Amino acid sequence: MIRALYSAGSGMVAQQINIDNIAHNLANANTVGFKMRRTQFQDLLYQTLAQPGAAATAQTVIPTGLQLGLGARASSNSIVFEQGSFQLTGNSLDMVVQGKGFFQIRRPTGEVAFTRGGQFHLDRDGNVVTQDGDPLEPQVTIPPEAQSITIATDGTVSYSLPGQAASQVAGQIQLANFVNPAGLNSLGRNLYAPTDASGEAVVGNPAGQEGLGALLQGYVENSNVNVVEEFISMIVSQRAYEANTKVVRAADEMYQQVNNVAR
Repeated sequence: MIRALYSAGSGMVAQQINIDNIAHNLANANTVGFKMRRTQFQDLLYQTLAQPGAAATAQTVIPTGLQLGLGARASSNSIVFEQGSFQLTGNSLDMVVQGKGFFQIRRPTGEVAFTRGGQFHLDRDGNVVTQDGDPLEPQVTIPPEAQSITIATDGTVSYSLPGQAASQVAGQIQLANFVNPAGLNSLGRNLYAPTDASGEAVVGNPAGQEGLGALLQGYVENSNVNVVEEFISMIVSQRAYEANTKVVRAADEMYQQVNNVAR
């Protein structure tokens, strides 16, 4: 009965973490470039009362054994990097990556972070920056007299000047990819940092030979959160939590009956 209390309690904690994860997904259902997380669970240690395969007699073995599990835990919440839907904005500095790849962002600390959010702006010096003012890496600068900005699918950024027919090249956008993107460390603000699990960044031009996706100008990538699926997962998690509370109640009532035997 004590095992049942602790096992059910661990199940309640695991489902609470799952609900926390679902709440985070739903909160970012409209966040550009957001990638949902899916909670994964593991069972805990087992208390072996009869070892499977142990000798029952000189010629026979125990076929199944008797092992009592001690509950469950939330082991991870991996990032799901499925492509989100595209939304037309008309902003010449908005971009989406059609396929694999991350934009590179130079943080104030000097480190490079990575993002799928393609909402960019110009700062007072004409540099292409994020909403927080962090510049794109490699840096791309647009002069103030530029009339129009064109971003090709291969990341070439060009602009036109008044009175000139030929366009000028402002820079080259490069993307990064990882062997295991799910192993990236989430920093907030739609930014990721590499870890030993993700591997080092493989940098190249969009639509290149490294398997990187092409750029599409004037669009943003919406969150890949499926609200309907999240609501279904929330209901399932609520029912699992409720079932564990009933186990706690049943085990407590049985324990009370055992205590009352001596009275």
